[in-house]
Amino acid sequence: QVQLVESGGGLVQAGGSLRLSCAASGRTFSANIMGWFRQAPGKEREGVATINWSSANTYYPNSVKGRFTISRDNAKNTVYLQMNSLKPEDTAVYYCAAGSRYSTNRNDYDYWGQGTQVTVSS
Repeated sequence: QVQLVESGGGLVQAGGSLRLSCAASGRTFSANIMGWFRQAPGKEREGVATINWSSANTYYPNSVKGRFTISRDNAKNTVYLQMNSLKPEDTAVYYCAAGSRYSTNRNDYDYWGQGTQVTVSS
């Protein structure tokens, strides 16, 4: 089993930055794909970033590309999401997820953190 714990969420003004962290523990898996997802009130959960073990492959949807950066430190069992130039529409609960398939589909992830709230004021 893998346990994931997010931290770093909070309230920030539009144009500001936040850095989310996700600490992983427990059983490892072969591919160890990590992703960040978000869910705003009344909307579906959407992937905002994905990264593989070696960090050779990353993915961002157009909504966050150029503003968000996913990274990982395998020695620390931690994945990060640097969020810059934040917009009010970025307001959501952000979830860290782990899976064995490189994908932005939430169904391809097996483990989830509890989520951390990010609120961007105008």
